[in-house]
Amino acid sequence: METIDQRYLVQQNKLSDEGKKPPVFAKVMRSKEGKFEGVSFIKNKEKATIMTVSEAQEVIDWASSKKVGAHEYATRIICVGQ
Repeated sequence: METIDQRYLVQQNKLSDEGKKPPVFAKVMRSKEGKFEGVSFIKNKEKATIMTVSEAQEVIDWASSKKVGAHEYATRIICVGQ
């Protein structure tokens, strides 16, 4: 049986607040069937969604295309321990 490598978070920093405010983390919203519906960014790292690299990339793609003002943020994938 193959184990799924779920150990990544998506972190977002506002470019104009670099170093001034703490980053926010992605919490993925899914339907009852498990279908990806969107993302909200929260301050609490412990409540953020831990995901695979491909799921994290899906979050970044969604945030860059759907979020108003996405160009004002640096969004990146980090390991859980970072």
